[in-house]
Amino acid sequence: MNSPAMAVPEINEQEFEREVLRSELPVLIDFTATWCGPCKTVAPEVDAIARELEGKAKVVKVDIDRSKRIATTLRIQAVPTFMVFHRGRPVAAEQGVLNRKQLRELLDPFLPRAEGAIRAAELAQLIREGQVVPVDTRETPAYGRAHIPGAVHIPIEEIEGRLAELHMLAGAPVLYCRSGDKSKDVAAKLAEEGVPVAFLEGGFLSWEAEALPIQRPD
Repeated sequence: MNSPAMAVPEINEQEFEREVLRSELPVLIDFTATWCGPCKTVAPEVDAIARELEGKAKVVKVDIDRSKRIATTLRIQAVPTFMVFHRGRPVAAEQGVLNRKQLRELLDPFLPRAEGAIRAAELAQLIREGQVVPVDTRETPAYGRAHIPGAVHIPIEEIEGRLAELHMLAGAPVLYCRSGDKSKDVAAKLAEEGVPVAFLEGGFLSWEAEALPIQRPD
């Protein structure tokens, strides 16, 4: 690979098999060219998704002029083009200037997921269907400022002592915290104890990022 100083490394034809085809993680390839203005425009978005998904997905660049054989084999007609490889095969592609959210949506179906993880859009649908009840585990002031509509507030340190209350809700409980890390840890601990509970992947921040409804004080 090129210099580690690059936020997103460029790979060449000799590295393609190792870095893409044999990768254990899903790989997002940004097909680019030095003369491509839109490629420069989208570069910060590509850098952002690479940082966001570090450890969950690999993000690389391929210059279509320096790696013509790859571009020809994959029938890249224009740049920027984004292609996702999963388990050594191309599984999704999109052409044009995409933002971070669109790049995430391209990768999402192939990202590894923790047991019990529910994404924001999935949670919103389950709430609409009346199947689940969101449980806000953040501190009281944070819950008071803004929360998912219909959420029940149970601080994270009280969850294990209020399991009966959790399972008496009108739907299956889905825990969420600010970023998803704390609720993920609690859900994993409860699962080990034989009490499986779902959690919101990415927490309240992911709900906000999807521009989903938020309840605030009047």
